[in-house]
Amino acid sequence: MTDHQVVSRDAWLAARTDLLALEKAETRMRDQVNAARRALPWVRVEADYRFQTPAGPARLADLFEGRSQLVVYHFMLGPGWEAGCPGCSFLADHLDGTLPHLNNHDVTLIAVSRAPLAEIEAYKRRMGWRFPWVSSFESRFNHDFGVSFSKDELVSGSVFYNYRDTPSERAAEEVPGLSAFARDADGTVFHTYSSYARGPEELIGTLMILDRAPKGRNEGTTMDFLRRHDEYDDARDTRGCHAAAE
Repeated sequence: MTDHQVVSRDAWLAARTDLLALEKAETRMRDQVNAARRALPWVRVEADYRFQTPAGPARLADLFEGRSQLVVYHFMLGPGWEAGCPGCSFLADHLDGTLPHLNNHDVTLIAVSRAPLAEIEAYKRRMGWRFPWVSSFESRFNHDFGVSFSKDELVSGSVFYNYRDTPSERAAEEVPGLSAFARDADGTVFHTYSSYARGPEELIGTLMILDRAPKGRNEGTTMDFLRRHDEYDDARDTRGCHAAAE
């Protein structure tokens, strides 16, 4: 930081005004992207996916909890894992406060993982989270929505992730993503959107704050500074899967 350029207030204002033009262009571009996202065609979900929830077995339509919109965060927690992905855990730290606002806006937000429900519940208790989180164990949901891969798929050399063939070494059995669904008055469910890799990054408010701090994210590789929120005082290197398949 001591090597950074230091100028007069007038010179700073000139540079800041130039940056403001870029920020306004970014805002307008984001509005255009959001409009294009909403204009995407939908796909009817034909498969009868089943989930395990704290209230018992549920279908995909049940996860809407009576609302017309569902946003699913594909949380990387596979069967037998001791803990969830650090990157997914980082994102999940930002979800609880959004729930009343999203629910009031006719949106249900839920996390889905392939781990059995008991393992999900144990990790959720450790982290102190409240958002809904269900298991897709023994369902093809994660595979069909491109966030889980079998060992055979991985040894083939590449997998189809983030809408392209991705080398296996940049993927894993579980990878991150976010999907959105709509439900009509008859209960028919439609897949409207999915995003992968760094696509859901804007959900992480901490990163947006860091982007405005003097050192920015101050990282060598994607989120290499990251720990689970109860591990920052731990001397062990607990980083993991969050940087996969950028």
